[in-house]
Amino acid sequence: MNAPFVPENDPIVAEVLTAYDFPATVLGAVRYGQGHINDTFCVVCQPQEGDAIRFILQGLSLAAFPHPEELMENFIGITSYLRKKIVENGGDPERETLSLVKTKDGKDFYTDASGKVWRLSPFIENTDCFQKATPELFEASARTFGRLQLLMSGFPAETLHETIYKFHDTENRYANFEKALAEDKMGRAKDVAAEIQFVKDRKADCSVALQALREGKLPLRVTHNDTKLNNILVDRATGEGICVIDLDTTMPGLSINDFGDSIRFGANHSAEDEKDLSKVNFDIELYEAYTRGFLEGAAGCLTENELEYLPWGARLMTLECGIRFLTDYLEGDNYFRIHYPEQNLDRTRTQFKLVKDMEEQFDAMHAVVAKYAK
Repeated sequence: MNAPFVPENDPIVAEVLTAYDFPATVLGAVRYGQGHINDTFCVVCQPQEGDAIRFILQGLSLAAFPHPEELMENFIGITSYLRKKIVENGGDPERETLSLVKTKDGKDFYTDASGKVWRLSPFIENTDCFQKATPELFEASARTFGRLQLLMSGFPAETLHETIYKFHDTENRYANFEKALAEDKMGRAKDVAAEIQFVKDRKADCSVALQALREGKLPLRVTHNDTKLNNILVDRATGEGICVIDLDTTMPGLSINDFGDSIRFGANHSAEDEKDLSKVNFDIELYEAYTRGFLEGAAGCLTENELEYLPWGARLMTLECGIRFLTDYLEGDNYFRIHYPEQNLDRTRTQFKLVKDMEEQFDAMHAVVAKYAK
């Protein structure tokens, strides 16, 4: 048979394909999805009869994940646990969680000569992945992420590896900001005095969630840490989120952060780099829709303190993201990809506008949680 088509005749992808025993003739592998971190391909196999069989092949970014073996240990532990819980609840583990195809020599992943780790998973058919949310999709994603909290509530979070060091450690993000400000490598600090003061005025806020964790008020949980709509597969037949994907940043964390990151991303109608701040507004109705869905999915697994701190999760994840954008701007735009010189500054300002809106509506945010936490 002819060799399968591989994008740009990539010899590494061709090598990886030979490490697996596919169930039918491999027609090829094509780049897939809109992710910016890992290398993702859709592998298509065609049996002599019937429909094509698809797989997702991913090469993990060594720059983002310098310890891929630890990441894969997390992945295997989490998905194995999810499969068990899904079966116990009468669900379909083939559709409701990710799984791995073993290599020809029985391993869970393949490591190429450069040290890059590759994994192969069955393609979950008849699902869609959306980049933009309607209110209905936003609430559906909330139910799915809330259900993830429920399913993983019995998993010992402390046994997971931290795949990205201090990822949602807001105190550490503030310390990085102070360091960037002191060094001022690009000489930009003089032009962003208002943004700098905004962060300094909220230094104490950066410790709210972490102090609650230290005091035992908030439990350590398994958290996804990137709870955007596009990390949910939505079932075409029901319109409901059926499977959480992109588990690479899943590690020990706080449930309020998973809740808060979704609110930061989805409870407004503006672009992340919107220049006209009059268009940037926290939408309390979208916040209510997400809260309703998240608590429905979590089905009572959250503690009273977690419910109390949910609005803080939204404020802190938005503040943290703004601090990260501002820090990167002060350092010379080394982390976040930019398309024009002030893009990180524009991103900073949108996040800070949302924080200000949340501060002004904080009582209303608490009231929404209380409404559905029954």
